[in-house]
Amino acid sequence: MQTNAVAYPADVPRGPKEDREKLSVAETIVGWRGSLRGILSQLQAVAPTNTTVLLAGESGTGKEVIARAIHELSPRRGRNLVKVNCAAIPAGLLETEMFGHERGAFTGAINSRVGRFALADHGTLFLDEIGDMALELQPKMLRVLQEREFEAVGSTRTTQVDVRVLAATNRDLREMVRDREFREDLYYRLNAFPIVLPPLRERKADIPEFVQYFVQEFASSMDKTIEIIPEETMRILVEHAWPGNIRELQNYVERGVILANNGVFDPPPPERCEQPGEIANPTLEDKVRHEILAACQRANWKLGGPRGAAARLGLKRTTLFYKMKRFGIAPPRPPA
Repeated sequence: MQTNAVAYPADVPRGPKEDREKLSVAETIVGWRGSLRGILSQLQAVAPTNTTVLLAGESGTGKEVIARAIHELSPRRGRNLVKVNCAAIPAGLLETEMFGHERGAFTGAINSRVGRFALADHGTLFLDEIGDMALELQPKMLRVLQEREFEAVGSTRTTQVDVRVLAATNRDLREMVRDREFREDLYYRLNAFPIVLPPLRERKADIPEFVQYFVQEFASSMDKTIEIIPEETMRILVEHAWPGNIRELQNYVERGVILANNGVFDPPPPERCEQPGEIANPTLEDKVRHEILAACQRANWKLGGPRGAAARLGLKRTTLFYKMKRFGIAPPRPPA
C-alpha cells in the first residue's frame, strides 16, 4: 500500500486471518512494537498465572483486546472466556446473571439458569465496566473472588468454581472508594495486578499502523482494493485528538473505506470536538496524566535537571518515573 511519505513497518501482521494466527498473540496486537511494548511485557508475565488483573483506561483504548490476549496466553486458553458488561445489565438482574438462579426464585423464574461464573468454571471471566457494579452486589463478588464459591439466587447449595477474573474500568476506582461508591476491600482484591492503557492521543506514533491495519481489514471485508493513503490524510489523522480512542478511529476508517474510490483512502477530515489532550468530564486520574504529559512535552522529554519535567512538576525524578510508568506515559519513538 502506497502512502506517499508515510512509512510503516514492513513486517506488521497483515493479510488473511489464518496467516496472522500463526504469529504470537502479542505480535497480532497493533502497536505492540511502540507504546504498548512495556504493557505487553506485563501481559506476558501475568498471563500464565491465576492472578486477577485490573485493566484501567478510557473507553475505546482496547481493554477487551488485552483481556482476550491474557486469556489466550494462559493455561486456560482451551476453556471458556466469558464476558460480562456490568454497565449494560440492570442492577436488579446482575446478581442472577453472575450467579444464576433456581426455578421459582422470583416472579418470572420459570426455569433454572446457570450464571456466568459457572459458565466460566476452569476458564476466564472478564468483568467489563466493573466500576458500574451496584454496591449491594459487591460483597458477593468479593466472596466469590476470595472463597471461590457462591450460591445461585434462591438456592441453599454452595457451588465451588475455579475462575480466573479479569476486570476493566474507565473510572477512577480509588476516587470511587474515597467517595464510598466502591468497596475498598473489593478494589484491592481486583487490583492485584493493574495494567493502565494509555489513550490514543498519547500514542500518536501508533496511529499510522492502526490506520493501515483498519483500512486493509475493512477493504478486505468489502472486497475493495485500496493502495494509497495520501500523506496529508495521514498527517490530519495523526494530529486529531480522537476522544473516542481506537474505537472512534476504527469507525472513522470504516466510513472512509466505504467512501473510497479509485484505490485511494481520502475521506473528509474527522470532526474536531476538542483540543488534543482534552477530555470531556475528566477524572482526577485524567487530569494528573494530562499534567504529567504536558510537563514532559514542555521539557522535551528531559525528566531530570533544573529545567526537567520533574522540577516543573515539583516532584522527585524517581517519583515522576513511577507515575509515568503507572499511567503508561513514554517518550515518543524517534522516526524510523
